[in-house]
Amino acid sequence: MTDQQSTPVAGQPVNKPTTKASRAGRNLPAAIAVGVALGGMLIATLLFAPLVWVPVVAVAVAVATHEVVRRLREGGFSIPLVPLLIGGQAMVWLTWPFGAAGALGAFGGTVLVAMIWRLVSGGLSSAPQNYLRDMSTTVFLAAWVPLFASFGVLLIYPADGAGRVFCLMLVVVGSDVGGYTAGVLFGKHPMAPAISPKKSWEGLAGSLVLGVTTSVLAVEFLTDNPGWVGVPLGLMLVITGTLGDLVESQVKRDLGIKDMGTLLPGHGGLMDRLDSVLPSAVATWIVFSLLA
Repeated sequence: MTDQQSTPVAGQPVNKPTTKASRAGRNLPAAIAVGVALGGMLIATLLFAPLVWVPVVAVAVAVATHEVVRRLREGGFSIPLVPLLIGGQAMVWLTWPFGAAGALGAFGGTVLVAMIWRLVSGGLSSAPQNYLRDMSTTVFLAAWVPLFASFGVLLIYPADGAGRVFCLMLVVVGSDVGGYTAGVLFGKHPMAPAISPKKSWEGLAGSLVLGVTTSVLAVEFLTDNPGWVGVPLGLMLVITGTLGDLVESQVKRDLGIKDMGTLLPGHGGLMDRLDSVLPSAVATWIVFSLLA
């Protein structure tokens, strides 16, 4: 692992690491480069071909689901991958003709198929082991990744849909940047040391300041809604983004791993970038549905 150092052996030169992690535990240059590349792709998609957002999310759902299932299987869980992959695509794509009902219907169908799949995976001659544990985890995963992502897809369909997606992404990034900056500069009081030692209350304050400010400006200039809608939206996204990060940290702690994958240098796996976005997509859809 990149954050571990080997013990020097007498008589041998000590090799210094070629990259130095930041105080927040990231390879900052790589993280910035990947973030800029992903941000550029997102901006181009939303500006010039907003509906391409749907297949972008569909691909991200498949990759993130595979990452989490692989890690769970390494941890001894028996998770049915095929129903989750197919069901995840159904949740995303059925939002196009049927809206939220399509996503929820596909979620129910995915859970049903997964229950049967896991039940008969070892044949009917013997009872499956750890069925309740594995199915509980499967239902959690089906909601955590594809169902939550489907709410992000639902944002794109209104007339100002591209602006709504921009609001989601900009506020999550603003919250992350505000929290990271304040945490590095002023962080002294850990917020949840048993789950994520690097998170601090000072970082949360930074997230609130920059997240809410970004939200008000984004709503005012990128959507058809008044700027005040950005206040509850910003508050909600800072909360859901922070809690989403903590949830994934706890899952990784339970599995004894640092990252869900290695796809994105400086970030880990794709799921390590979506942990804040996924619950925030649900919150964004709720706020705009109720207040827009």
